[in-house]
This record gives sequence, C-alpha cells and structure tokens, in this order.
Amino acid sequence: MKLPSFFTLALRFITALAIYSVVNVAQAGAAPKVKFATSAGDFVVEVYPDKAPKTVANFLQYVNDKHYNGTIFHRVISNFMVQGGGFDANYVEKPTRAPVPHEGREALEKGGPRNVTGTLAMARTNDPQSATAQFFINVKDNAFLDPTLIPPGDPVPKFEYQGQVYENTPRAKLVNAPQLFGYTVFGKVISGMEVIEKIKLTPTGAGGPFPTDVPKTPILINSATLVK
Repeated sequence: MKLPSFFTLALRFITALAIYSVVNVAQAGAAPKVKFATSAGDFVVEVYPDKAPKTVANFLQYVNDKHYNGTIFHRVISNFMVQGGGFDANYVEKPTRAPVPHEGREALEKGGPRNVTGTLAMARTNDPQSATAQFFINVKDNAFLDPTLIPPGDPVPKFEYQGQVYENTPRAKLVNAPQLFGYTVFGKVISGMEVIEKIKLTPTGAGGPFPTDVPKTPILINSATLVK
C-alpha cells in the first residue's frame, strides 16, 4: 500500500486548519463582516452564523480563499437583484467546492431575515442543493424567493400554496418539493447600499455566455476581505 507523501499530508493539514479557522469565526458571538471593494465602490455585508451556520462558513471560506477577488457581477436586474461571485472578467466560471446544504427554512425558523431589500442570499440552479459560491443581493422585497415553512404534522392536515389548498399531504412530499425551498438568506448590506443602487442601474445587455442582464461596463470585485 502506497503511503501519502509528506507534502500531501501537510496540504491536508493546512486545508483542515483553514476550514477550522473559518468555522470558528462563523461561530463567534458577533456577526462577521466582509468588505467588498468593487470598481463601482465599496460595500460591507454582515452574515449570520447563528441563523445559517453552514452557509456562512461556506461563504467565509470562499472569502478566506480569495475566490471572489477578480470576479464580476454578471447578472444585474434593476427591479430584482444583483448577482456575482462566480465568473471572472473573461466570463470564465471559477472552480468551486461541493455545494453547501440548503438552510433556508432553518434560518427562517431561527428568526433570520427574508428576501428583502439589501439582504444577501445564496444563488443556485433549480436544484435547491446546488449553491456553491455565487450570491445575490436583493434590490427590492422579493417575497416569492422566501422558503416556505411547512406546518407541523405527518400527514400535514392542511397546506396552502399559491391559492391552492392541499389536505392530508405526506410531510416528506412537501419538505422535498423543489418549489418550496426558496433561497437561503444569510446576511445583509450594512454600509455602502448606495453602491448596490448604483450597480443595479448600470446598463446591461449580452456578455460572454449570457444573452441578457450583463453590465455593459464590467463591475469587478477587486477584493472581498473579512473586516477585523
């Protein structure tokens, strides 16, 4: 049996230590804060490990790894949200770690914020368990993005969704329904919201692989750093 090399063992130790440090930051008492320095100006977000611990630890690890440095806001919709953190200035998608588990419902149940103006949420595909590094900032109240809380009981005696009432529905069917997961909110902008307002008003069009909603003048994230 071939034993791991010293270099491999050292790399594993360093990686584990980095993750441990980020998790410790996320579990500290005060809400961690991250400063984004962008070509449109600077803004600061705070994140809530007490509401969405895995999501926050995942986000802070990407910050610690400098993943966001050199990425762009590639999707900007003025009456909806601004999204970034996944593509560089050449529209090349940056590699990511495995997806983070969806924590939207748990965060809401703990009193976390909803998808309202200025809040920070994880972007994902149609698969609720697909969020990795990309995030978005709501520029209006987007209640339709909120996770749907499932009433107690199994089966659930009565459940209403989009005007339709369901009775005696197996709990697992509701808990696992993709359309009910919503998006995990894990922080909010605490300063520099005027920069987000500026970003949302930038002219957009086609860019890279995207047919619409790409800023015609690229908006670059120069750095994302933990505020000490």
